[in-house]
Amino acid sequence: MFIYGGDMRAAVITEPGGPEVFEIQELPDLSPGPDEVVVEIKATALNRADLAQRHGNYPAPAGIRDDIPGLEMSGLITEVGERVTGWSQGDRVIALLGGMGYATHVVVHERMLMPMPKTLSFEEAAGIPEVYLTAYDAMHLQCDLVMGESVLIHAAGSGVGTAAIQLAAAQSCLTFGTAGSDEKLAAASGLGLSYGVNYRNENFADVILDKTNGAGVDVVLDVIGAPYWDDNLRSLATLGRMVVVGSMGGNTLDNAKLGALGNKRATVRGTRLRSRTFEEKATVVQGFAKRVLPLFDRGVLGSIVDHVFPLEEVAAAHSYMESNTNFGKIILVNE
Repeated sequence: MFIYGGDMRAAVITEPGGPEVFEIQELPDLSPGPDEVVVEIKATALNRADLAQRHGNYPAPAGIRDDIPGLEMSGLITEVGERVTGWSQGDRVIALLGGMGYATHVVVHERMLMPMPKTLSFEEAAGIPEVYLTAYDAMHLQCDLVMGESVLIHAAGSGVGTAAIQLAAAQSCLTFGTAGSDEKLAAASGLGLSYGVNYRNENFADVILDKTNGAGVDVVLDVIGAPYWDDNLRSLATLGRMVVVGSMGGNTLDNAKLGALGNKRATVRGTRLRSRTFEEKATVVQGFAKRVLPLFDRGVLGSIVDHVFPLEEVAAAHSYMESNTNFGKIILVNE
């Protein structure tokens, strides 16, 4: 798999810790397997999982280095394996990765590739795979969200939040979203958010029950976890579906109230892309490429970029993400 050359660089985690533990290092050049391609990465995007990986709390899948994060990228194919038929050198592509996005090159199986939307820059395109696939999987594959339903989206200003709002709005769904600032909610309204709730000032379940005349929402997309459990269930409609994508606020429930699950005949599911098999991931990627990706070139969906950093400033990018002030994606570019 590896050929020594020295043209490849990556931001490497030298030890678990803060943003300062990153170091730009030269690595062996890459060579594709029969069904793989080598992509010159033009841009990648930060995700919350990268912060956990930097602290040593988010191990990479088998066969992928733990010390180089990066779950998505945009770039140019520079070399193709002998059995690859659908892609050629020079193609612009995006991909969901198991890791290694914080590098100048990466090897990707051809079935994990998607064509880069023609109307987007590399910086914009790099912010699509992880958050849009997560939102698409959570709302559509796990919760069967259909046109005209209602959905609550937590962390409305995050990458997953901005993607989920746009996907739901494209289906004429009533959308509720939470965030910690009025500025983020105002920006989210421009993406199609129907009602924004500043969780510092209001209880989101109270707002939802008021706006829906007590009916609640059909779907809840939760990335917060334990602190929102009770109010999430209060917010759900009868036969509602909740999907737990993350647990930024905590993952241990104390004195959880379970009665609403039975009374409402509600469904609660957990989902995560990273832990799935290759076949499962490839199926989701190819379904997304056919069903959703064309909507970017039609202007229905967009990639929301908050800030762009060069790869060499990866520590500053991580510090910025930890400040929780971004709206949309934080991008790293190779210059």
